[in-house]
Amino acid sequence: MASYTEWDLESRASSPSSSASSCDEDEINARVSPDWAKYRCRIERRGFRLDTVRDVKDYYQHHCSNIEKRELHAYLSGYHRVLAMSDEDALCKDAGLRESLFRATRCRDGMKVMVKAVHRDSRELDIVRYLSAPAQQRDPMNHCIPILDLIDAPQDDICFIVMEEWSPNMFPEAPVSLGYLLVALGHCIEHIAFMHRHRIAHFDISLHNFLTDYNGRYACIDYELGRRIDQASCPRILCSRGTEVPPEVERGRPSNPFMVDVWALGVLILRACKLAEIYVPEVMHLAKLMLNENPDKRPPVAAVLKEFQRVVATIRETPFGCHISP
Repeated sequence: MASYTEWDLESRASSPSSSASSCDEDEINARVSPDWAKYRCRIERRGFRLDTVRDVKDYYQHHCSNIEKRELHAYLSGYHRVLAMSDEDALCKDAGLRESLFRATRCRDGMKVMVKAVHRDSRELDIVRYLSAPAQQRDPMNHCIPILDLIDAPQDDICFIVMEEWSPNMFPEAPVSLGYLLVALGHCIEHIAFMHRHRIAHFDISLHNFLTDYNGRYACIDYELGRRIDQASCPRILCSRGTEVPPEVERGRPSNPFMVDVWALGVLILRACKLAEIYVPEVMHLAKLMLNENPDKRPPVAAVLKEFQRVVATIRETPFGCHISP
């Protein structure tokens, strides 16, 4: 399987592909719906097996005892759909995933992974290449989901991003400890600060786009709306509409992309606190500043991170916060 050095991520990420300039911007950044069977062997040759009917049946049989009542209908619907399939070696796509995603397994150790198909000239792939380059991986503030491989299909202008599959539920259960909450929020804020330092805006920050491995790590996914920002001063662009939409984008105005992210990050903080059922006054105040209707009055994310770290340090000095993990 190819190593990071073999991908030559840093050199490829440093300049956009020349062919991209001749393509329609909307087309190359639109979601891809590949014929997964066509690429099955190519992906297997790189050490990853797309889920088959047999894999999905095994999953249902091993997880049936952990299904909650509210999930039972969806579970049974999926299980009956798989039972109706006679060819156990046929590919079996998760009906709940968009067409560009497919669950898979790493052959050498059984690790569950997610494969995402993107246009090979897309902004998402450009950003993923950059964030996955060795120099960026060494930065402890970079919390991009671990990328295991990039599988190129140049004849169809597709690239498959293979990433670890983490849980979409930020917390294992609610209510959770203060430590869980602060570590999770710290990783989210750090990653956006890291991206902004490298002149990259995410544009779709939300609880859905931060995952956890339940081992104290939180990671960001879904850079399909993301953009590198070339202007060095105070850029204003027409922004794509992500999950959390600030007032200036709602009004259709050219916006500061970094302040769009700050607004969405403020919403994420509030939603995470509500989900965790924990309310820290200093954190709430910080989120309120981030949600100022005037984007010019929102703090930059570097300042948000500095204030958040100050709040966490203050809490750690109290008996209540002495067990918070670093």
